[in-house]
Amino acid sequence: MSQDRHEAAVNGPVDAAADAATRLLRVVSLLVEETRPGRASRVGLHSHFERDLGLDSLARVELLLRVGSEFGRSLPEAALAEAETPQDLLRLIDRASAARLSAASVAPAQAGGPISLPEHAQTLVEVLEWHAERQPQRRHALVYGDIDAATGEPRCAPLSYGELLAESRRVATALVSRGLLPRQAVALMLPTGRDYLTSFFGVMIAGGIPVPIYPPARMAQIEDHLRRHARILANAEAVFIITVPQARGVAALLRSEAPTLREVLTPDDLSAVAMPLLYRPAATDTAFLQYTSGSTGDPKGVVLSHANLLANLRAMGEAVAATGDDVFVSWLPLYHDMGLIGAWFGSLYFGMLLVLMSPLAFLSRPVRWLRVISQHRGTLSPAPNFAYDLCARKLADADLAGLDLSSWRLALNGAEPVSPATLQAFADRFAPYGLRRTAITPVYGLAECSVGLAFPPLGRGPRIDTIERAALLQRRIAVPAAADADADSVVRVPACGRPLPRHEIRIVGDDGRELPDRQVGGLQFRGPSATSGYHRN
Repeated sequence: MSQDRHEAAVNGPVDAAADAATRLLRVVSLLVEETRPGRASRVGLHSHFERDLGLDSLARVELLLRVGSEFGRSLPEAALAEAETPQDLLRLIDRASAARLSAASVAPAQAGGPISLPEHAQTLVEVLEWHAERQPQRRHALVYGDIDAATGEPRCAPLSYGELLAESRRVATALVSRGLLPRQAVALMLPTGRDYLTSFFGVMIAGGIPVPIYPPARMAQIEDHLRRHARILANAEAVFIITVPQARGVAALLRSEAPTLREVLTPDDLSAVAMPLLYRPAATDTAFLQYTSGSTGDPKGVVLSHANLLANLRAMGEAVAATGDDVFVSWLPLYHDMGLIGAWFGSLYFGMLLVLMSPLAFLSRPVRWLRVISQHRGTLSPAPNFAYDLCARKLADADLAGLDLSSWRLALNGAEPVSPATLQAFADRFAPYGLRRTAITPVYGLAECSVGLAFPPLGRGPRIDTIERAALLQRRIAVPAAADADADSVVRVPACGRPLPRHEIRIVGDDGRELPDRQVGGLQFRGPSATSGYHRN
């Protein structure tokens, strides 16, 4: 080999690496300048995204989208969870390959088909037992795991009703053997996956009260994360926390903040031989505690009984005409009511197949959500408004090749304020891929009503009320605007439907009396889904 050829062989990879670093730093610098003006000069390969550059979790999502576009590659979920510096991202870019969910990697899911429902079940435990005893092999969920670094494809595994019940009973037996008593709280801080599902039901079968806590986005921050959420553990009087192995190192810290906490457990600690248990949860028992805050203020644990949850599931099922033929696709976190109750418990009750992804799978590459719906012929799939906006604005046409959303009959939009502009943009962007405008469905709910409170009529599509801005702000009245009114003088408000069956809503003034239509006031509701109150508050 000549000297020139030898130098080319050595310098080629070096030049390529330098070029990649330059391109990456340019992308990072542009984002930093947009979000934190004046900090772009600090950007280097070893700059810490949050500490040095001020990029929070949402900003890092935007960064991953821009990096993926710049390099034409799909970054693995680890990029969001583990990358702390541009140097970390550079290593992941070097390993990444396009991670497309294709039929070659996972066979399309098949809906379970018609099934009778557990109409007389009084608890979620009875719901699971009902399905498992009648059709133990029926698939309850198709659980997507992490992206396989070697193939760039997601790991995926089915979970049947029989498997969920058997594994949950083993968890329950292990908890009882460790001293868990009925109505004691057990916190769960686990990522989306099989362990979360079996641990949650295991706590309920043992008679305990699950307390979901969201896991940290990056394990490097687990100590700080747990310290900030120790208020929840203390308020719930949790005796155990089931979490990832990395949390064992801060057990002493947690016990000092939450005196009732006896042990930090991992799923591997909870695999005993299932034994008959004496306690059976009742309809009035607390099914779980849904905390609405805690990281920045005093936590509020919404008390939800089994009766509350089943009333809400049955009412929502009527509103959306749910059947065992539906396929429910969700990436929503299982510590949040929309993902936990709406997606998981709803699928469980109605016998529909749940195709479950992690939030990181969506955030690191949003098109995965749409591709899973397309591949598995999803019929129901909810998300907050930001997810629809992200897909409408950020996805490249090349990412959507072959997409078919014609099976998606309800694209539920809730959990945060709904934007009329987003509804329109999403409908327009994905109409060429089979999405029907009537599928776009804004909904309203709150944790104090389990999850759902108002749904629009099926097949109506978005309804937008255009009202006079001045009247709304000055007189607190929603006056319909003239058709030719200037855009700056109006406010567009999406309708979120009517109360669920057996639920009521009214709008009241400061004196507590009901107001006439189209006046601004406070919302009051009542119905069988309503909480009895906040835990120890």
